Amino acid sequence: MRIGIDGNEANVAHKVGVSVYTAQLLSYFQKHATEEVRFVVYLRTLPSDDLPKENEYFTYQVVKGPVLWSQIFLPLQLWKSKLFGSKLDVFFSPAHYIPRFCPFKTVVTIHDLSYLYFPKEFLKKDLYQLKKWTAYALKKASSIIAVSKTTKKDIIKEYKISENKISVVYNGYQHDSSSTTVISETKVNGPYILYVGTLQPRKNIQTLIASFAFFKSSHPEFKLVVVGKKGWLTEEIFASVPQKFKEDIIFTGYVSEEEKDRLYKSAFCFVLPSFYEGFGIPLLEAMHHSCPVVSSFSSSLPEIGGEACLYFDPQNSEDLTSKLEELFNNKELRKNLILKGKKQIALFSWKKAGEETLRILTHHTNE
Repeated sequence: MRIGIDGNEANVAHKVGVSVYTAQLLSYFQKHATEEVRFVVYLRTLPSDDLPKENEYFTYQVVKGPVLWSQIFLPLQLWKSKLFGSKLDVFFSPAHYIPRFCPFKTVVTIHDLSYLYFPKEFLKKDLYQLKKWTAYALKKASSIIAVSKTTKKDIIKEYKISENKISVVYNGYQHDSSSTTVISETKVNGPYILYVGTLQPRKNIQTLIASFAFFKSSHPEFKLVVVGKKGWLTEEIFASVPQKFKEDIIFTGYVSEEEKDRLYKSAFCFVLPSFYEGFGIPLLEAMHHSCPVVSSFSSSLPEIGGEACLYFDPQNSEDLTSKLEELFNNKELRKNLILKGKKQIALFSWKKAGEETLRILTHHTNE
């Protein structure tokens, strides 16, 4: 059996989100490639040094194309493969888009439908592609992988896809401990509340800022540390910071993995106030570092966080403030959240994600 894969999401310098997902699956596939199950990974450019190395049964194929790669240049290459005896049994797209007019059966992973629920966060060009190309992929794919039950439910609701066509395969979690050198970049005096994620409206950071302002009135020693690169429409987020707290709310921008780890380990708690997440990896990151988690009760977050989070209404900053107060005053609660977090992350592994994904892929054979 030969499985083709679009590996471009993993072929980037800074891997986050879908890039991590793709890279982890490629690593699993490379380790499990055999004479019976072979993999061909298609890329726009030569593979970066950190991608899995080629072997007899796991190879890369570079297909050049300046624009519309998955819609024109990749399909042409796949048709050549079919016509000249190198056909695939199935083609796997790890992120929303399948090759146009693909001559082989396809499997696609859908991570979330945030572009439908928060369209203003996307550039018009990107929004058009996400809407049109994802709709095409969902219609044409032989099977669909959703990264959570919430994403599956959203696909069924928005695209009227049969639930029998959709399998839920959770992301894994694996902490990268390869680096032992930690260079401190962020100076924080005193205890702090931590947020990690892209800065954009659906992340609901303004509610966190408003809640922090209430909390700080009773706990003046606290800071708020907001970690993550600027996304789309960030002006309102910065404008929501009260003038008197300008020095107490620290926006770090993008930080290294080592620095992020340090911030998790030293934080009073981690807060994820998001309105919508397809999965929510930062929950698991915080749990790994024994950082108590306070999360919004929305989308997939209760599904991923289980009983290891303290939940609040994302529309209600006072509810978040009360949860922060509860965590501050109850040391036993803090201890229990940390213990439950360790058990929760054990439910998510890239080995399990790889096994389940490969099982779906090998289920498909072309006639």
